[in-house]
Amino acid sequence: MPSGSDIMIEALRREGVKDAFGIPGGAIMPFYDRLKDSGIRHILMRHEQGAAHAADGYARALGRPGLCIATSGPGATNFVTGIATAYMDSSPVVALTGQVPVKLIGRDSFQEIDIVGITNPITKYAFQLKRVSEIPRVVKKAFYIASHGRPGPVLIDFPRDIQLGEIEHVEYPERVWVSGRGVHLPSPDMKAVGTAAIWLMEAEKPIMLVGGGVIHSGASPQVLELAELLNIPVVTTLMGKGAVPENHPLCLGMIGMHGKLGANMALAEADLILAVGTRFSDRSVGPFEDLDSNARIIHVDVDESEIGKNVRCHLPIVADAKEALEALIDAVKTLPPKSRTAWVEKVKELRETALESDDGKGMKPWKVMKIMRRVLPKDAIITTGVGQNQMWAALHFDVYAPRTFISSGGLGTMGFGFPASIGAKVARPDRTVVCVDGDGSFLMTCQNLATVVVQNIPVTVVILDNRALGMVRQWQELFFNKRFVAVDLGQTPDFEKLAKAFGAEGVRVGDYEEFREALSKAINSDVPTVIDVPIEPSEKVFPIIPPGGKVSEAITG
Repeated sequence: MPSGSDIMIEALRREGVKDAFGIPGGAIMPFYDRLKDSGIRHILMRHEQGAAHAADGYARALGRPGLCIATSGPGATNFVTGIATAYMDSSPVVALTGQVPVKLIGRDSFQEIDIVGITNPITKYAFQLKRVSEIPRVVKKAFYIASHGRPGPVLIDFPRDIQLGEIEHVEYPERVWVSGRGVHLPSPDMKAVGTAAIWLMEAEKPIMLVGGGVIHSGASPQVLELAELLNIPVVTTLMGKGAVPENHPLCLGMIGMHGKLGANMALAEADLILAVGTRFSDRSVGPFEDLDSNARIIHVDVDESEIGKNVRCHLPIVADAKEALEALIDAVKTLPPKSRTAWVEKVKELRETALESDDGKGMKPWKVMKIMRRVLPKDAIITTGVGQNQMWAALHFDVYAPRTFISSGGLGTMGFGFPASIGAKVARPDRTVVCVDGDGSFLMTCQNLATVVVQNIPVTVVILDNRALGMVRQWQELFFNKRFVAVDLGQTPDFEKLAKAFGAEGVRVGDYEEFREALSKAINSDVPTVIDVPIEPSEKVFPIIPPGGKVSEAITG
């Protein structure tokens, strides 16, 4: 008779699972015993947080759920930051955790923790299995919930006795019905779509603001078609970066606290904003009341709870981004075209607004990003850590396709970039994968160098190394009277030697040509490589809008 573990393996295979990231332990050991002969590739990470981030990177690169596995207690709690990261960025991750036997739950058993209670606020749903017969239906529901509607993480808690229990007859459902908001795609209200088309034609300075929802729904072609049809500019959030090619003449790039100056100025000046698949976060649009008063807002989002949550919406369209945009394109085509010569010229002018400068002191991060763009294939996947490195990449590394820029947005999780690159490379072994990281961020998950070496996962890490917690240092300098505290990382470790100690390649570069050569060699190698790029601690990310400030108050360096 099949055991619960056998049934779990078969249910996962039926969901198309080919790879998993995790670390075994006592409460999940029966499942791991059956995993050995399953045909599912298991990537042994060196910390459970890294396993969750790797599953997240896998999901974002591939567009379907990534699986991470941990034991009970500390194994499960180490997942929490990774699950929260996926939740904030609407990434479809399925987390499978071991648990003590059902009869011991609630008795403070060894390595028992209420992981369902802990993760309820940061998952779309958290299941705890109580019977072996539940497994096929729960797994089917978990993958459905994770990937339908607004994507997000789902947890399955798997008690040890359920892993070992046996039943004679197993039914694997072909489909399941899941009730509740957030898992079904509502059709767009065609009356609202018609009104939106008229508003777009009436506006003198319309703009499209696209977020991660566009990437999740596969709506990038529709965004581009509508923008070209109306001849209106497109700006993106951090999570929307790559939704449209950033070398397109209508794309002004990323908005936000560290957004491109021209993109922020265009958004502030617009008289109509068509926002698609974005939640209007504080880091994207600053003071909500300013955006409320400046323009009409049409908000397209699959999640009804986002409509009007942060910014007053004049015309809501609750629907999948792709379906809504297709309907809007059809509606616009029925209306007479409109010329906006002055706005088009202004957009061209704003697109050329740049803040790149070189005082000759050390290597400049923006130049490093420009070299990376020239060296890497157009479809290379970039992951980032969090901090200055993230913003330098977002500002200066142009992305040409969806799912090729992977970064922690909502939670801002340092340490995300490296394990996410592992997941992305496992998902897309045919692609070049490079992690742009800071020394502080990389040190939080660098133990996974052991993973990439042992598992032969040839990713490249570019460390913008300023020997400091750079973003915190920048804020202390600009907003706390240069009172630097707890930001100096010191001169250890030597990243070149650290990489080599793990069996990877390590190189420290001294100038731009050395960097170009090192990067070219790394991406054509089968060996994981760490490239240490020294950056002056005084280097800052500009522009920066002060917390609570307006676009007009941006500090430009």
